[in-house]
Amino acid sequence: RSSAASDVYKRQEQERLAAEKAREERLQGLLDSMTLEEKVGQLFFVRCPETNAVEDISTYHLGGYLLFGRDYKDGDNWLTWEQFIQKIESYQDATAIPLFIGSDEEGGTVTRASRNPNLFSEPFKSPQKLNYIGGIEEILRDTDTRSRELRALGINVNFAPVCDVSTDPKDFIYDRTLGQDANMTADYVRLVVPAMTEGGTLPVLKHFPGYGNNADTHTGIALDQRPLELFWERDLLPFQAGIQMGAACVLVSHNVVNGLESGVPASLSPQAYRYLREEMGFSGVAITDDLVMGAIRDYCGGESAAPQALMAGADLLIVSDLPTDYAALRQ
Repeated sequence: RSSAASDVYKRQEQERLAAEKAREERLQGLLDSMTLEEKVGQLFFVRCPETNAVEDISTYHLGGYLLFGRDYKDGDNWLTWEQFIQKIESYQDATAIPLFIGSDEEGGTVTRASRNPNLFSEPFKSPQKLNYIGGIEEILRDTDTRSRELRALGINVNFAPVCDVSTDPKDFIYDRTLGQDANMTADYVRLVVPAMTEGGTLPVLKHFPGYGNNADTHTGIALDQRPLELFWERDLLPFQAGIQMGAACVLVSHNVVNGLESGVPASLSPQAYRYLREEMGFSGVAITDDLVMGAIRDYCGGESAAPQALMAGADLLIVSDLPTDYAALRQ
């Protein structure tokens, strides 16, 4: 019996390795056949434009679209389920390489799809609210339902969970966090990452390496002068938990973390990506926060940050000014 079981295991392992090799060869063949323009376009996870969204997919060979509130509407009217599905299908039909379709569905103050009453009965609740209602069991129930419902709409990437640690309501990031200490936040992330993945939407751990009590990077540069040792004791624990559970994506913030690289936003810092890869063992997709945000505009003086982000180590770039960033990166 032992010998027979061993033979079955060996055969299964051989079949798995053969399938994996065939997949890698297929993907390498696809990559080898792509033009420079196609390779450049695949690096962009673009804020979905108000006009020419379908045309831009084929013009720029895009990697993905990130949806915001306006993308769930037609003017002032919320899209119906059928209209939204048709919209997403038109995006996917415009490319031979399937698109990432992403949305910020953290729950609470940051929700997009679930604000549309034609798609959901109510906006998703925040992790803090769910935790108050029923603890981790309620969070996991909601995560499973949320992930499956988003995937049914064609949304395959959810920019959540928020891994930032905050217990102070005065912090900018507090309302978007679990509101608990590092260990409890890590436990939360450790459980929701597989739940999201099994539900059909890829989780994105954010905002690496942790906001702490920093200012809002949407409006300007946020400087974090804490030593890196403090990050290990607090901020990095939830990210480590998510990475260990196989999270496919990590979003890198624009915070200037002097413990990683003095004066440089993390999203543009080679040391930040090196740390994420080598020290934390992350082998997935590193995504920048939107390169149009105030912290990056201030740092780059109005120049495109796309080339610097790619050279630093990012795999996907979130942008809102596609023509400028595409041209800069192609050059």
